[in-house]
Amino acid sequence: MGTLDNRVAVVTGAGRGIGRAHALLLASEGASVVVNDLGGDNTGEGADAGPAQEVVAEITAAGGRAVANGDDVSDWAGAARVVRSAVDAFGGLDIVVNNAGILRDAFLASLDERQWDAVIGVHLKGHAAVLHHAAAYWKAEAKAGRPRAASVINTASASGTFMPNAGQANYGAAKAGIAALTQVAAVELERYGVRVNCIAPVARTRLTLATPGMGAIFAAEVPEGGFDGFAPENISPLVAYLAQEKCPLNGQVFAVQGGAISLLKGWTAEATIQADGPWRLDDLAERVPGLAG
Repeated sequence: MGTLDNRVAVVTGAGRGIGRAHALLLASEGASVVVNDLGGDNTGEGADAGPAQEVVAEITAAGGRAVANGDDVSDWAGAARVVRSAVDAFGGLDIVVNNAGILRDAFLASLDERQWDAVIGVHLKGHAAVLHHAAAYWKAEAKAGRPRAASVINTASASGTFMPNAGQANYGAAKAGIAALTQVAAVELERYGVRVNCIAPVARTRLTLATPGMGAIFAAEVPEGGFDGFAPENISPLVAYLAQEKCPLNGQVFAVQGGAISLLKGWTAEATIQADGPWRLDDLAERVPGLAG
């Protein structure tokens, strides 16, 4: 008996890296899995059905249930087909793991519109599009008297939450938006029995290996028998836990790397200054710097 028996999952970007690890673990815990992956390169160019099909083959060879889907989550209609593929293949949908992502790094002065749009499209719009179609399905199920104790796990990043990275304005903005989207969706979808949480993983993937200044860190050799703190598989147990029907958490964002999990909190008011009337510029010049310590 697995912890996810009789649950149906969609994992986007599941052909490689962290998404692949998610799909394999969810399937090993009993979930039926839609393995979504367009199969493009790091920048999102091209398409290849091979990676998703290979993950499906791994799952079925181990006795699990899975189907491949090659739709582009940044396309609204494509995201609808991702959700529909779960319902058509397995009769429902209980788990959505939004994981698909690309990189087009550039410093702001040289960042062009296409680089911005592509990254925002796959990450932020891709999350929102899949969430929209899944939410519409869960709403309809609830109204028909068939509520599903569903779970969404979104994917933010250290970049955009607690570790801003120069050259990743598009990526960081998208990931910060995903963390905010998670909290809004958690409030909206709770009425249908749906929980929405988010992870900010740090692991070795095609994208992190290609990040300037970071690739060498992630590529460092691990001593034989040692713990590989950057292995993608370290991320997936938290996802599997959040995907469980009885998990009580909603609207949370967790950083996860190796054996460490941290709860992240968003913008908070750390200090406040108050005036008795309208602010004057000389007052602001005197008092605002103190807010920043």
